[in-house]
Amino acid sequence: MQQTPAATTPNAFEATALSMYYADHSMAEITEATGLSEGEITALVNAQEREIDAAATGDTTPAAADGEAPAADGSVEQLLAWAEAHPTAGIRNKAARVRTDLAELTARRAADDAQRAAEERVAQLTAELEKAKEELRAVKAGAHPAPTVAAAAPTPTRPGLGSGRTREELAAIRTWARANGHQVADAGTIRKAVLEAYDAAHQAPAAKAS
Repeated sequence: MQQTPAATTPNAFEATALSMYYADHSMAEITEATGLSEGEITALVNAQEREIDAAATGDTTPAAADGEAPAADGSVEQLLAWAEAHPTAGIRNKAARVRTDLAELTARRAADDAQRAAEERVAQLTAELEKAKEELRAVKAGAHPAPTVAAAAPTPTRPGLGSGRTREELAAIRTWARANGHQVADAGTIRKAVLEAYDAAHQAPAAKAS
């Protein structure tokens, strides 16, 4: 009849069972060597794998597994270091996969953070641009009302090409210039070429009438 292990020996049996399991021994060989049942061995393997997998999520729940494993203390790096130095190839391979997954998750989080920051910046700049456009439209509409058609009466040529012209005449010149493809500012001095073109255009009808 098989002896029940003492309270201090189960960890040694569990360690043996895990080592044999990861070395691809059959379940029958493991049960014969350790005295553990198949259910106990399965539960032991699952607990051991949960302990390794916990590194990927930061889970600090201790797993009931190999007696040589460090107690789970929240240190993922410590757990991975232990697994990478483990004599069993299966545990080392699992640690390598976990480290690869962690690297991929870290890179993905950095990319997501960068994308979110860029989107927030674009939204901020778009809002600022719309606000600036609105302010510009308000300035144009309030500071420089469009002159009426009656204000665009022909003006004879005057010395100085702009000197002595009234505000209404200058407004009429700007209106005519824009209608004829010239670029003029809403305020300030009108270019000499624009004034000359305006005067020439309005002298021709006057000459024909005389």
